[in-house]
Amino acid sequence: MNVYDILNLLGGIALFLFGMHTLSASLEKLAGGKLETWLEKATSKPIKGVVLGAIITAVIQSSAATTVMIIGFVNSGLMKLSQAIGVIMGANIGTTATSWLLSLQSISGSDGFSFLNLLKPTTFTPVLAVIGVILIMFTKSDKKKTIGMILAGFAVLMFGMNSMSSATAGLAENETFCNILMMFSNPVLGVIAGAVLTAVLQPSSASIGILQSIAISTGKVTYSVALPLLLGQNIGSCVTALISSVGANKPAKRVAFVHLYFNVIGTVVFLSIFYLLNAFISMPFMEESLNAVGIAVIHTGFNVLATALFLPFTKQLEKLACLTVRDDSNDEKLTPMLLDERLLKTPSVAIEQCRNVCIRMARLTQETLKMSMEVVTTYDAKKCAEVIDNENAIDIFEDKIGSYILKISSKDLSENDSKIVSSMLHTIGDLERISDHAVNIVEAAEEMHSKKIKFSQQALRELPVIVNAVSEILDMSINAFVNNDVNLAKNVEPLEDVIDQLRSDLKTRHIERLRNGKCTIELGFILQDLLTNFERVSDHCSNIAVYLIQISDNSMDTHEYMNELKKLDRSEFMDEFNDYKNKYILPEQS
Repeated sequence: MNVYDILNLLGGIALFLFGMHTLSASLEKLAGGKLETWLEKATSKPIKGVVLGAIITAVIQSSAATTVMIIGFVNSGLMKLSQAIGVIMGANIGTTATSWLLSLQSISGSDGFSFLNLLKPTTFTPVLAVIGVILIMFTKSDKKKTIGMILAGFAVLMFGMNSMSSATAGLAENETFCNILMMFSNPVLGVIAGAVLTAVLQPSSASIGILQSIAISTGKVTYSVALPLLLGQNIGSCVTALISSVGANKPAKRVAFVHLYFNVIGTVVFLSIFYLLNAFISMPFMEESLNAVGIAVIHTGFNVLATALFLPFTKQLEKLACLTVRDDSNDEKLTPMLLDERLLKTPSVAIEQCRNVCIRMARLTQETLKMSMEVVTTYDAKKCAEVIDNENAIDIFEDKIGSYILKISSKDLSENDSKIVSSMLHTIGDLERISDHAVNIVEAAEEMHSKKIKFSQQALRELPVIVNAVSEILDMSINAFVNNDVNLAKNVEPLEDVIDQLRSDLKTRHIERLRNGKCTIELGFILQDLLTNFERVSDHCSNIAVYLIQISDNSMDTHEYMNELKKLDRSEFMDEFNDYKNKYILPEQS
């Protein structure tokens, strides 16, 4: 093996790792928010978690990515440790899909045209590369470009593996290499070497791919060498999860340790039983060389057997993790983080989680404003204090979500995900402003209570009309956002125009009462403040609805969009406007 072979080997490893990264990232992007939906279903039974964990990992080609997502979910309070164990076991099975894909490299057929030759990567990989590049360069669809990246990533991965195999072909006759390789037939050394290699390269698919390429090119990888190396590689894959758990809460740390214990205990049990049997019943195949398919069989067989062994003992695994990461009796009650940065490694999942937190913020804002409007006519000091506390919490929501959204925006997002992120950023700003107006309304109520002044009977009959209208537009906009209901959002703007008119009419009526000496200037200022806050709330509700409609209609210019909305369907708009106008009629003046 000369210097050119070494350079070829390094280049092959680089291409392989890059292809693996591109393939995994593109598959995650294509899967989108479905990943979170699938994982949320893994909550009832461990076996369901195993199946879903295997499917998800097979899709995104990374057990480490799945485990990191699980840590994020547990840290955020979305999933319990008991629910996560099954998914982790399934992730170990799902990651074996990569080794089966790579095993295609060992297919051999006749020199002429044959079905087997069609299955060889050297035959179809160039075709995939061409198709991938065409999709990336000549299509406008974001989805097609992502598919192109998947094909190109797979092609680069296969080219890299072929390069590694070519570079290591000469090692078959190298006595030093053969001696080093035989050292790994020692179970302890083999496990340590496999764990270290995987810990350095990450993911485990990369180290397994290198082992498969060496097996194909040299024919010197025996069962006695491959077995401990593969089991060690499983242990090495736990490093990413352990690092990711640093700074997480205790339940999340326990997820990482469950992953570690599953692989370590499984390796110890499997090797102990196997070598004990080998001591009494000699297994001649141990010194036989194996190909890439044989490596895939061992990798899959171990993970399936380990899962079958540990699945009935999930509670014991959970207890072991709890003993490792103990609860401190002096600890305060752990509060789940709003948003977990570990989820940023899978942007589509992070967006879904972010939207869930936005919904919590929206519901809190909805509750807060309604509470503030109640104290205007029926003063309650506890409710006033609660409104102020809620507003402080909403400020924190906005700060946390806003910072998280900026981090998501730095990732490679699909066109639709980018629109959703932009919409959420605008929406949280409007929600926070609504909570500010809720505080302003409470301050007006507190001023009236402290000064022991009240509105006239006529004003008390009129105020509920605009309060009810504001309450409806609030419910309408929040529900449209929560349920992603575009049709409901389109009903917001006509009601907003009605509220504007109600504010104007109420202001005119107050001026008349002031002229007639039926109201004081002091109360007039308070009423004016209330009406202004009501009208501003309806404006922010309108903004929330418009952002939702814009995503559906591919438009992002708010002012232009509002004008076009009223022009395009004027008759329908006016019908809805008149319906709301008839619904919210001010009582006759006495």
